Amino acid sequence: MTTTERTAMAPRIPWTEVDSPLGPLLLTADPATGALTSVSVPGQKGGRTVLADWRHDPGPFRAAREQLAAYFAGELKEFDLELSAPGSEFRERVWTALDDVPYGATTTYGEIAARIGASRPAVRAVGGAIGANPLLVVRPCHRVIGADGSLTGYAGGLDRKIRLLTLEGTLPEGTLP
Repeated sequence: MTTTERTAMAPRIPWTEVDSPLGPLLLTADPATGALTSVSVPGQKGGRTVLADWRHDPGPFRAAREQLAAYFAGELKEFDLELSAPGSEFRERVWTALDDVPYGATTTYGEIAARIGASRPAVRAVGGAIGANPLLVVRPCHRVIGADGSLTGYAGGLDRKIRLLTLEGTLPEGTLP
């Protein structure tokens, strides 16, 4: 079987776009289970872009659309979606720690490192894992700030991080980057 034949037989990745205050969100799902695999914004560092062999299908994203709309309306504080975003064992530990940061709270890269039992020098690796989070907004990497309280390191852009933290009541209205 050729590579082309195998590609033709592989399930095509479903995707859709959802309007949001951050701009259009690109959502992808696992073709077999429908679990959410990524949420990206335009211009996101490491974000996804639609590929030719994907299929536009809003069907698997009904719950994600509803929950994202409720979140942006200030009515939802915790997502309850089936997620499938595998990474290395280290990244998955970091992402699990992110999932535990509550709405309206912030944490630091060092605190995440401590939560997963990583050494102080591993803070940079923790930052890399947070930056590689494929589930922007849903997995709250925007809640991670610098040890000095600075709003650093958000793959979706600092302006979007400020919008999310303002929405959650962590920052006062009108905070500038």
